[in-house]
Amino acid sequence: MSIEVGSKLQGKVTGITNFGAFVELEKGKTGLVHISEVADNYVKDINDHLKVGDEVEVKVINVEKDGKIGLSIKKAKDRPARPKVKKERQENFEAKMSRFLKDSEDRLASLKKHTESKRGGRGAKRG
Repeated sequence: MSIEVGSKLQGKVTGITNFGAFVELEKGKTGLVHISEVADNYVKDINDHLKVGDEVEVKVINVEKDGKIGLSIKKAKDRPARPKVKKERQENFEAKMSRFLKDSEDRLASLKKHTESKRGGRGAKRG
């Protein structure tokens, strides 16, 4: 398999730095997994997640012109797709929102009318 953006590959951690881990891929090529691409959560110390010699699955996220290969461990993990909101549920939500806005406007108009008549503003009769 060639090293192309988007491909998933097996590799071996060959070195760890404070900013990431170097992973040896096929044909002696090496790529870097930046610390931000190690796990879904915040990684303070990469040594808590990886050790030299670990076998890892990585996804190629970029290949620079100078040959540097950017890798990601977290993007190599298969995640279940998020379910799409059904159109029926979306329409229900929109109908509820529309009713809420109408009720809210009616209440506000009634409240304004009531308070203006108490204060004697705008055409209210004084007696």
